[in-house]
Amino acid sequence: MGKLAITGGKPLRTKPFTQWPIATKAEAAALKDVLQSTRWGGQPFPGKHAREFADKFARLHTAKYGQCVNTGTVAIQAALKAIGIQPGDEVIVPAYTWEGTVGPVLLVNAIPVFVDVDPDTYCLDARLIEKAITPKTRAILPVHLGMRFADMDEILRIAAKHNLKVVEDCAHAHGGKWKGKGAGSMGDLGAFSFQTSKLITSGEGGAVITNNLEYLELVQSYINAGRASLTDQFKKRIIGFNYRLGEFQAAVLGAQLKRLPKEGAIRQKNMKRLESKLKNAEAIGLLKPDPRITSLAPYGYVMKYFADKAKDVPRAAFVAALQLEGVHCDGLFYEPVYKSSLFPVDPTDFPALSWGREKPLDLRSMYSCPQSEKAAYHEAVWFPHQHFLGPNKDVDDIVDAIHKVLENIEELRGLDHKAIRNQRLGRADRES
Repeated sequence: MGKLAITGGKPLRTKPFTQWPIATKAEAAALKDVLQSTRWGGQPFPGKHAREFADKFARLHTAKYGQCVNTGTVAIQAALKAIGIQPGDEVIVPAYTWEGTVGPVLLVNAIPVFVDVDPDTYCLDARLIEKAITPKTRAILPVHLGMRFADMDEILRIAAKHNLKVVEDCAHAHGGKWKGKGAGSMGDLGAFSFQTSKLITSGEGGAVITNNLEYLELVQSYINAGRASLTDQFKKRIIGFNYRLGEFQAAVLGAQLKRLPKEGAIRQKNMKRLESKLKNAEAIGLLKPDPRITSLAPYGYVMKYFADKAKDVPRAAFVAALQLEGVHCDGLFYEPVYKSSLFPVDPTDFPALSWGREKPLDLRSMYSCPQSEKAAYHEAVWFPHQHFLGPNKDVDDIVDAIHKVLENIEELRGLDHKAIRNQRLGRADRES
């Protein structure tokens, strides 16, 4: 019997961390208001709660316009339609992200072009973008991942130089700001998710924000079955679908938006405490801070684990040991999209992959992004954001669990890998 819980010892923590989502009387009152109104969604469009939330959410992110949609994936798809992405166009995307970032590119019959991530942030590496630009490139789709921003200064410079559009994937960045500008407000449009694990959640849902009225009108038409937008100044008509958000979900979002600043301050304070106590841990690396991030929006706390500094014990064993000490975390949180089982792309389903080519593009085998693969399979460790909504004791337990595992790392050597997988408490919730 060892000292670690995974080898038979006593777990460091048995008390649950803060549960997520958090439901309060404010959500209950808002839901009751919708229930009694009998206007639960559909028409009139948008509903009262959806309109109020979208307006406030856009203002929080320093954008003029906001529109609720039914998922974050649809938010990206609607944004791509708004900027005029056509079949066969190319869109530059990061390799290390949720598959739902890339799926919408294919669903509008465009072609995703994978670019590796910056090892300091795990976000799209702006230094590699220009090498990926071709005459067919029409847009860049950066993802503000985990707790960092993609380098928007450089991305916007490149976009302006090459006449490209920018759609920000802000599924992790609710309330985040870059040099005082809100996530999603710097590019042409920003796309957000409100899926269960997000910093604001209605179970499912999403939003698009923009400073461009024409783009807003196209988004509204696209998600409201092709109907004319509310303002209809540009008189554009497109085929649309029912991608609206229901009023019950919008009501929940309105209540949560009021708590976001307070919760954000708590997370930031606790994460600083964590970093101050981990900065000297030899096998642990911290993501590089960036002073241009003026408001932190950590979807999860992300750190690095260096197996070569932990007696070559693989990350899977380290993560499993932490989980059984009572600290939930995940290593294989994301994969490079081109390697993921959730990306079974078949060229026969997406004709643009074959146009003008002797052989269709094989997106699953034509890319190698070493930093994305290192993060996915060896290095990145993700902790859920709700672990940082509690008291100092919660943070100290995370730190103590990490040190406990590292100090007894030899106990993990030789453990059966199948047993490790079976003993893990389960991956953090995937996005959808």
